[in-house]
Amino acid sequence: MNVLIPTDFSENSWNAIKYAVSLLKEVRVTFHLLHVNNTSTTEMGPEIQGSGTLLATPDKIKVTAQLQELKNNIITQYSSNKHTYKTSIEYTSFIKGVRNQIVENEIGLIIMGTKGASGIKKFTLGSNAGDVITKVKCPVLVIPENAQYEEPKHIAFPTDFNLLYKERILKTLKSVTQLHNSFLHVVHVGNKTVSLTDTQEKNKSFLTYSLEAVQHKFHSCNSLDLEESIQNFVERKQINMIAMVAKNLNFFQRILFRPTVKKMSYQTKIPFLVLHE
Repeated sequence: MNVLIPTDFSENSWNAIKYAVSLLKEVRVTFHLLHVNNTSTTEMGPEIQGSGTLLATPDKIKVTAQLQELKNNIITQYSSNKHTYKTSIEYTSFIKGVRNQIVENEIGLIIMGTKGASGIKKFTLGSNAGDVITKVKCPVLVIPENAQYEEPKHIAFPTDFNLLYKERILKTLKSVTQLHNSFLHVVHVGNKTVSLTDTQEKNKSFLTYSLEAVQHKFHSCNSLDLEESIQNFVERKQINMIAMVAKNLNFFQRILFRPTVKKMSYQTKIPFLVLHE
């Protein structure tokens, strides 16, 4: 399994790394540590005549050393014969750098840190995390700044049953659920007084069939005050992770990106697994 972890050498990115190696401690993984420097390639130094390589600039030497130090720290603190680490530097935009790595290294999952949501500190559309989860077609596990690693024994999966989820989405969801034998809570987001449409009923039935291999239960959540409902559900069921489908923008953006004066602790403490088709 190839996992990409973007890093800017901050505490937030270190927190994401700690979470990643703990979550996947029993899985054979190659972690790709990526630093993106959005600098024009003309600033990287002239090409050595005939060599096809670039001269090492002070910046590149510094970042290379930082990546090596980071790699050494991980190996020292989280020694595992199942984990290997590779480092990369991309001199391009953040999104392009991430996309390059996905193609080159057959990345199956991105794990990255963020500074929080809903105006608390900038987990917004336009931020690196916001851009990756909305623009990159790869599963992303976002680790908020205040998240402490706990085995994800309870995973919430909000849905309105309006979408028929494709195999790739359900395969990723089941794989993560089975990592630690987690219990999956499928949370219907909608008005409890309104019956499901025929389409919603069919999609719910398909979901029930598709999730036979994992422990799961269906719940309802009032969409009139979605953030508060999710917060209450997280506390009541001791949720350790929230999984969502990026395509369902209706409540996906409400849960993660909607500006609000309320400070929902789930947005700064609970990891979000964002699934793509």
